[in-house]
Amino acid sequence: MELPHILVVDDDLEIRQLLYDYLSKNEYRVTTVPDGGAMRMCLKRARVDLLVLDIMLKGDDGLSLCREVRSKSHTPIIMLTARGDSLDKVVGFEMGADDYLAKPFLPRELLARIKAVLRRVDREGPGENYAALYRFATWSLDTETRNLTDASGVVSPLSGSEYRLLVKLLAAKKRVLSRAQLTDGGSRRANNQFDRGIDVCISRLRQILREPNIIKTVHGEGYVIGVDVEST
Repeated sequence: MELPHILVVDDDLEIRQLLYDYLSKNEYRVTTVPDGGAMRMCLKRARVDLLVLDIMLKGDDGLSLCREVRSKSHTPIIMLTARGDSLDKVVGFEMGADDYLAKPFLPRELLARIKAVLRRVDREGPGENYAALYRFATWSLDTETRNLTDASGVVSPLSGSEYRLLVKLLAAKKRVLSRAQLTDGGSRRANNQFDRGIDVCISRLRQILREPNIIKTVHGEGYVIGVDVEST
């Protein structure tokens, strides 16, 4: 079986070498590059299963690169930054990142996050609880390809977090889901940081769908799809 391919984008040579050695020892195929240009070349030439992307890059910064990648693909993205600024984290999620880790970090912690994100991706096939296709308003969501398509046939790529939220809401149809229910398995207790992450993803979905009323907020309870949903 082919090893998962991790692409690390960081302009710090020591960090690139450290992550190459550590992740390779943990049975990942690793490519490291210093900037956005090299990242684009790698993404064109090879399948990448997960992108580790530093925010503080020379030239194109990590946030703009994250937005660029997300506009074209579903590739999972973990953002890195030397600043522990919560605003960076929120902006990173708004650009479509799946997770975020502040420097300095332990390679073991990054490894744990990579494994968690890839496990979520593996679970995001249609599965027994999800229909193959959902139609709602002027949109359709294919759970096999994770393609969100509008009436004119234009596909809007979703991050892993955005896809998980949308498919859970569509599967629930008119049932309100709390923030806890919108997590993986619904078992984690809500906190302010977690609530903010859910709210950011909902805000991004509303921007993508271009119709705020498709996803409605039920104050004190959670979120619900506000239009009819057909599933096949």
